[in-house]
Amino acid sequence: MDFEDLVTALEPPPNRVGKSVGAHEHHLYEGAVMVAYAMHLLRTQGARDVRVHPDGEHGKQFDFTGWLGRRAFAKVSNLGSTAYGGVYRDPAGQTITINPKSGLGDVVADVGDHVISAECKGGIINTRHPGQVSRLYRGLCETVGMLLMATPSQGRQVAVVPLTDGTLRLAERLAPRCALAGIEIALVGIRGEVLEVKAKEAAEQAAGRNDA
Repeated sequence: MDFEDLVTALEPPPNRVGKSVGAHEHHLYEGAVMVAYAMHLLRTQGARDVRVHPDGEHGKQFDFTGWLGRRAFAKVSNLGSTAYGGVYRDPAGQTITINPKSGLGDVVADVGDHVISAECKGGIINTRHPGQVSRLYRGLCETVGMLLMATPSQGRQVAVVPLTDGTLRLAERLAPRCALAGIEIALVGIRGEVLEVKAKEAAEQAAGRNDA
């Protein structure tokens, strides 16, 4: 992926000044994580139609309509009472449906004979502030927990959070145990690249560090 407009740069509040790499905090909002993962499913997993289910706060933070429009996804119908809810279609016929409705999974797509259902979290990706770093870690744990508490899926369940050095280390530790529960972990980078943390690779890397 090569998206330049997923991250929102904001001046930090007084209690976090000097706690980020650079003068501004780089927010990869949950809505941005959702659309980046939706595009990943369309471009690399063979999906043709992806459903995204944001809530009202996601819509305030992230401009779904504008972002999809810059990817040549035109809004072809409305859905719900928000300005951004609706079906968006690109020239190739792929669709992303933005349906502001809870309880359906953040990003859902039919791929082949199974369903991929993802729970997503966002966060500040260039922060050194202990509370915000901890929030990133909690976000990954919460997405895994939501999937564990959900009704068992016949398809693939994926926890999706921003990619940082810290979330990568935590994902590598969690991946083997998550795999036993049928849960995958994916990390979204600053330009929309998606890193799938595989249980076997994570276990081998951990073993290599322990042997060093």
